[in-house]
Amino acid sequence: MAIRNCLVTGAGSGIGAAVAELLSGQGHRVALAGRREEPLRELSARLPGPSLVLPTDVTRPEDIESMFAACEESWGPVEVLVHSAGAGDSARLESTTDTMWDRQLELNLTAPFRCVRRAVPAMRKAGFGRIVVVASVASKVGAPYVSAYTAAKHGVLGLVRSAAAELADTGVTVNAVCPGYVDTPMTDRSVASIAAHTGRDADGIRAKLAAAQPIGRLILPGEVAAVIGLLVQEEALNGQSLMVDGGSVQS
Repeated sequence: MAIRNCLVTGAGSGIGAAVAELLSGQGHRVALAGRREEPLRELSARLPGPSLVLPTDVTRPEDIESMFAACEESWGPVEVLVHSAGAGDSARLESTTDTMWDRQLELNLTAPFRCVRRAVPAMRKAGFGRIVVVASVASKVGAPYVSAYTAAKHGVLGLVRSAAAELADTGVTVNAVCPGYVDTPMTDRSVASIAAHTGRDADGIRAKLAAAQPIGRLILPGEVAAVIGLLVQEEALNGQSLMVDGGSVQS
């Protein structure tokens, strides 16, 4: 595969950082976007190939525009977009406020929509593009206490499928990966939140999350990145939502 201009959101840690390392290791140029600059700079320093550090809040439309503009100014149009930025809130349905609901849709559905919309014109013109959205097992099944997050993740899967159908004859593919519980800072925050709300032991909570995967452990960020790498390579994979969950949801 030719050397490509790649943009990874949520690159400061977890899945996004693992994806950036994989793509850079394959020789691609990788722009690193995330809210916190320091982790992005630390990641940039250890990547083997060219990189850009782009502090970005993807819930701000002006930040998204600046992020893409910086890539275009330095390297040219974004050819590979991996949207990994996201987070979850946990609450009982009756305790889920409008603010929580709006925040989850803004971050997990509207932000990827805006990024995909911004990336598509140049990809369509070039006759090549790869878009991968990090969704979730919550894109496929519901779970207690995460109604807003689950609604947003179900929605982003609809976005992926519709965009893939629209762009199928242009050389642009759009796919999603749907991880289960991954050993990332996001899972650490989930464990801490559950422990704070329930008084249960954090180690016990983590063990229960690990057991939710049939393989009996948390998924590793590199395992998710490897699947994303496949989606970046293969044009025949389009409109797919690949589960990376150790077999908990057979889809």
